[in-house]
Amino acid sequence: MILKKLLWAFKRHPFLYISRFKLLSKNSRLEEISGCNYNSHNPKKQIPDYFKRINQDIFPKGRQESDLETVLQLSRWLKEHIPGGPGLSEPSDTALNTMLSGRGGVCSDMAQIFNNFCVINDILVREWGTTSAPFDKKFGGHSFNEVYISQLKKWVLIDASYNIVFYGKQSQQPLSVIDMYQLKRAGQDIQFKTFNDGIKEVDKQIINKNYLNDRVTPFLICNYKNKTYDAFLRFSGGAVPVFMTHFAIYLLGKSYHYKFPLDDYRNIFN
Repeated sequence: MILKKLLWAFKRHPFLYISRFKLLSKNSRLEEISGCNYNSHNPKKQIPDYFKRINQDIFPKGRQESDLETVLQLSRWLKEHIPGGPGLSEPSDTALNTMLSGRGGVCSDMAQIFNNFCVINDILVREWGTTSAPFDKKFGGHSFNEVYISQLKKWVLIDASYNIVFYGKQSQQPLSVIDMYQLKRAGQDIQFKTFNDGIKEVDKQIINKNYLNDRVTPFLICNYKNKTYDAFLRFSGGAVPVFMTHFAIYLLGKSYHYKFPLDDYRNIFN
C-alpha cells in the first residue's frame, strides 16, 4: 500500500507533469484542428470487444436517432455506473472493467472510454484537456470530450464526468470548446447545465476551477491510438511505471500530442 502511494505521488510529481507538456505540446491555429478527431486513428474494428458488449447494456434498444441524445444517454449511463476513484494506467478494456467495478477512474479515464463508445456508435469525437498557465501544482488539470452533432452541424463540448454542457447567454445551442472560450474571453456570460436528473446541483467552484477561471488554457489531444497504448500497457503488465511506457511510445514516434489553438503553450512554464 505504501509503495502504491509512493508511485502515485511520483507519477503526479510536477516535474513529470511539466516535462510531458514540454515534450508533447504544439501551438496551433484554429483551422489546423478542424479535421482532428479520435475516430481517424481508431477505427471501429480496433475497439476492444468488451466495449461493444457494454454498449448493448447502455443502448438495449439501439442508439438514439439524434447524435446529441445518444451522447447524453451514454454520459448519463457512465456517470450512474462509474463511481470513480484513483487514476488508472491500464489497457482500455481493463480500465473500463475496473471503473465499472468501482475500483477507479478519474476524468481522463472517463474521457478515454467515452471516446471508444462514440466510435462504436458512429459519432465523431475528440478529447480535450485544460491546464493552468502559468502552471499551478494545486490544479491538476481536467479532461473532457467534444462530439460532432450532425443534426446541428457543429462540435459540442460534453463533460461525461459531471454530465454538463455549456451555453452562451443568448444561445439555444450547446457550445463547442472554441465557442465557449472565445465568448468567455470576450467578456460574455457562460452558463452550464446538467442533463442528468439525478444530479441536483453542479458545484460552481469545480466548474470555475476546471473551465472558467482566467488562467485556464485548453488543448486538444491529437493522434491518440488506442490500439498502440493498449498493446504497450498490456505488455508492461504494470511492472513498468506508466510514464516510462509513454516515453517509450514517444521515442518510437507513435505518441499523441497536444495542440494549443488559443494560447501559447509556453505560458505554462512562465
